[in-house]
Amino acid sequence: MPVYNEGPTLNTIIELVLAQRPVAELVVVNDASRDDSGRVLDSWAARDPRVKVFHHSENRGKGAALRTGISQATCKYLIIQDADLEYDPHEYGSILAPILDGRADVVLGSRFMGGPRRVLYYWHSVGNRFLTTLSNITTNLWLTDMETCYKAFRREVIQGIQIEENRFGFEPEICAKIAQLGVRVYEVPISYSGRTYAEGKKINWKDGVSALRCIVKYGILARL
Repeated sequence: MPVYNEGPTLNTIIELVLAQRPVAELVVVNDASRDDSGRVLDSWAARDPRVKVFHHSENRGKGAALRTGISQATCKYLIIQDADLEYDPHEYGSILAPILDGRADVVLGSRFMGGPRRVLYYWHSVGNRFLTTLSNITTNLWLTDMETCYKAFRREVIQGIQIEENRFGFEPEICAKIAQLGVRVYEVPISYSGRTYAEGKKINWKDGVSALRCIVKYGILARL
């Protein structure tokens, strides 16, 4: 779980994650938050041995936080979880199911396969589908939601990938690299309770431009 200035939702999301039966450890990376997120995380680590907290001394971005967290994970399976309540930990069972029954090595939770979702920004959905389509063209994976947070992995798969991107470019990078590995990939429908910018949403148009760069870099140039 990467964390950057998520104090208002942090206690709630950690409680929800730890309440899920499959959860044996929660690796949280505080990416130099300026609010009380660091204090909240240290408090959780002091009272629940499943919570492992790592602090960045300077803000490096979501991809960098994930790189740190993934390297410290020890359980057999790994799910990426944001700290902002947009994604529901109650769905861990359905996300893990294709891995647990031996069908998949990687599972993506898709916000566009029929699950309930909060209705927000139309142009965000257009941009997401555009980037997903471009990613699919370069990877030959038939995904409906490349930019989803919810990605589950067999630990040896994700820890065997060198993560280079420091910000939201993690998403197209990881999709390109799992495609190149030739591992078994599944998608499952998930719900989505998106935030507005007033509520703290961080991704913006610059991250869309960066995603285009990453699709070219990891999906095309890496194959040349």
